[in-house]
Amino acid sequence: MTDQISVVVPVYNEEHNIALLYDRVVRVLNGMDLSYEIIFINDGSSDRSLEMIRQLSVRDTCVKFIDFSRNFGHQIAVSAGLDVCSGQHVVIIDSDLQDPPELITDLLNRKREGFEVVYAKRRSRQGESVLKKATARSFYRLLQRITNVPIPVDTGDFRIIDRSVVEVLKQMPEQEKFLRGQIAWAGFRQTYIEYDRDSRNAGKTGYTFRKMFRLALDGITGFSNLPLKFATITGFLVSGIAFLMALYALYSRFIIKEYVPGWTSLMLTILFLGGVQLISIGIIGEYISRLGNNIRKRPLYVVSDTNISTFSSSALGKQEH
Repeated sequence: MTDQISVVVPVYNEEHNIALLYDRVVRVLNGMDLSYEIIFINDGSSDRSLEMIRQLSVRDTCVKFIDFSRNFGHQIAVSAGLDVCSGQHVVIIDSDLQDPPELITDLLNRKREGFEVVYAKRRSRQGESVLKKATARSFYRLLQRITNVPIPVDTGDFRIIDRSVVEVLKQMPEQEKFLRGQIAWAGFRQTYIEYDRDSRNAGKTGYTFRKMFRLALDGITGFSNLPLKFATITGFLVSGIAFLMALYALYSRFIIKEYVPGWTSLMLTILFLGGVQLISIGIIGEYISRLGNNIRKRPLYVVSDTNISTFSSSALGKQEH
């Protein structure tokens, strides 16, 4: 029995990239002599992305698609692809062509050396602003320092994973997905290959700074309790400062007799304490919010349309040309 490979592609407003991505992916997979499927997950696109994916699925039976009822987010879209994929090897790749499909061959060859996870590590990042590069670099290194899980730095979701890893991920139903953290948490034998990331082929990124911040927050709150410890430590620190200020106030009033009613410092102290309290409440609220979302047990996503007959398995085939 030959190896089977699934390629999971989340899509959000990528009408200008889908055709070229498909051509490049198919060219790579045909060169491997593998049976395969390509799963496109349309994450609430407002352009012609779904129409183009449907056209590909009509002419190529190896193309599967899932159409969400609305935008649920990149990580949820990837999770949906993992839920329905059938391959022994599963590739996750974005549809903007910043990650070259030609690297799939190297990822698979490295995996066959005895690894369950091979991720692509960015050596350089083209077409991105200095601010985005700096914030991404800082976030990954911060996350590595504050978590007990060895989450690799300078990596995205572009990687190949084994079927055994997919089965573990399917047992993690939390709403705030951070897949690269979950894959690192799962363990197994993991390694990487380096590459130079290209600039976006066409269109504009759907990852706004707001979404990037949300993803960063999900990564931190999902894999570290340090923010909660920070709130506790800050509370003790502020209490200590307040105690020292109280001693100073008593000293000024009764020893050196320099007491001025209505100190400006009183207002500053109140504002400082209030700020710390609000920050602490906000941090705790983030964790409680995560608990609430998971307790509700709502589905991760809602499928509007799909050509996959069942979510338990889907047919794999060899593309004929």
